[in-house]
Amino acid sequence: MLKRFLGTEGFEVVTAYDGESACKKFFEDEYSLVLLDLMIPKIDGMKVMNIIREKSMVPIIIISAKDTDSDKSLGLGLGADDYVTKPFSVTEVLARMKANIRRSTQYAAGAASEEHNITRGTLVINTNDYTVLKKGEKIELTAKEFEILKMLMKNPQRVYTKEQIYSSVWKDIYVGDENAVNVHISRLRNKIEDNPRNPKYIVTVWGIGYKLGEA
Repeated sequence: MLKRFLGTEGFEVVTAYDGESACKKFFEDEYSLVLLDLMIPKIDGMKVMNIIREKSMVPIIIISAKDTDSDKSLGLGLGADDYVTKPFSVTEVLARMKANIRRSTQYAAGAASEEHNITRGTLVINTNDYTVLKKGEKIELTAKEFEILKMLMKNPQRVYTKEQIYSSVWKDIYVGDENAVNVHISRLRNKIEDNPRNPKYIVTVWGIGYKLGEA
């Protein structure tokens, strides 16, 4: 159904009916986005996502009948950029696909008018090629993780609420679901902090939100 619909919208769609063939097909070509079901045979969707994330930061949207907060948290925590639960509207999937592809393209292209390098402590981010270095070592971030970090590093004295982070990074209306922001902050801390349990770069301002620390 999705393949037929997306074909009429101008997308070239490659399908795989199990995790093993999905991984094989993914590494045989280049893709702009991955739609990933979790309940697939041979290799499940979570494992497929782990395999893809070892080599690629391509946007991944999970489409699953698993709709609990824990399922969504796990999916986002392992590297998904978005999560759509079944049953779904094909127009909603299309809108989310376009938004994620647009953001990914913008990240890849960079912003020529911005200062390319922003340095805070031992962290350096390049807003032109979207790379992140810590003590000279490259850190791989997803598009949303990079945008959160860039927001904080560009405005080191400012405290951002979860609503402000969500609205800016997800480009969507915040409806009180803190889960997506919390998961991405946690993932980001695991990647950039020396001790994620005692963060120095992304600090919590209790009752308000997050700000850049004095690392």
